[in-house]
Amino acid sequence: MILEFIILLFFSIVIYSYLIYPLVIWIISYFNKPTKSTDLKQSVSILLSVYNEEAVIWERVKNISEQEFDFRCLELLIGSDGSKDKTIKILNELQSKYDWIKVYSFSQRRGKALVLNDLVEKSKNEILIFTDANSHFQKDSIKKLVEKFSDNSIGGVSGRLVLEEFQKKDRSSNEEKRYWEYETKIKKAEGKCGCLIGANGGIYAIMRNLYLNFPLNKPLTDDLYLTISILKQGKKFCYASDAIAYENIAPTIKDEFYRKVRFSATNFLTLKHFGFLLNGANALANYCYLSHKVLRWFIPFIIILLPILNIIILPQFGFFEVTIIIQTVFLLLAIIGFLLSQFNIRLIIFSIPFFFLLTNFAIVLGFINFLRGKHSGIWNPTPRDSF
Repeated sequence: MILEFIILLFFSIVIYSYLIYPLVIWIISYFNKPTKSTDLKQSVSILLSVYNEEAVIWERVKNISEQEFDFRCLELLIGSDGSKDKTIKILNELQSKYDWIKVYSFSQRRGKALVLNDLVEKSKNEILIFTDANSHFQKDSIKKLVEKFSDNSIGGVSGRLVLEEFQKKDRSSNEEKRYWEYETKIKKAEGKCGCLIGANGGIYAIMRNLYLNFPLNKPLTDDLYLTISILKQGKKFCYASDAIAYENIAPTIKDEFYRKVRFSATNFLTLKHFGFLLNGANALANYCYLSHKVLRWFIPFIIILLPILNIIILPQFGFFEVTIIIQTVFLLLAIIGFLLSQFNIRLIIFSIPFFFLLTNFAIVLGFINFLRGKHSGIWNPTPRDSF
């Protein structure tokens, strides 16, 4: 009976994580109404860590310069993390053009998190906005982010990240977009409850007085670390669906796969740093953290164990013949999806199972890298495309 129970438990965890939890948090969010307040905050420091971003940095700054915001209350701090291309030259030209830009060139490459630590120390305004060189804000995005902070119980706000296909012609990213739209709905529901787990790295903001420095010797996932640290301080982390940023998906499945492997390794290190419970956060935030993050990170191992346990018990129980058939069909669909992807052919019935297993395989490799200590806060950016 023990094996049967474990198999049913594993199936229940997968179904709960991907289907039941999103429904539960949506229902809870339906009854959460935003708090009205008139405590408006205006001063903003935008922080940007860059490495070899000559292809997009001019356009990124130009995009920020077009924001519908009072630039007397705004500063943009850009730290070059040992760039070897023309990034610094371009930044110096931009600094001479805009008096609200401050450029810092760090000769030694240390990684994004440590650059952000230095930029925060040099910043002076009450709201910190984090973004990436390949992000593109809508013209009112900063204003929409800042408006949320009129509620003093809110410590952080994530904007909505919209993924665009690389060079607008590659269909290999369709599955990533579909999955991201699914995740966005969960983030929106969590944000309405004030317990968003994992801000969108391309557009989010926190109160400066709540910023906790990244550890010097731990390459953590920066946006996840800051989100959880805000919740642990008893503050809400919300979601501004009208504060929109655009980013291009990695140009190939291979690029996206290795990006997931890298983030998975730092995600496990972040989990180790915080543990399974968030002391200081409320019960709902802990529930979201366990359901949306902790369980998700261990589902790949459940997927590996399920067929093995199912085969062991198969001769004894007819019910489990059905479960092994379901797993076999899903695997076959994924294999066909992989083969079709080699010819850039996308059919949802095949591509979704393939993307699901590929994503979970990336998490497994990330976990192995985490165990081996092969995780780093330093990486090369994926190929960039302009908007």
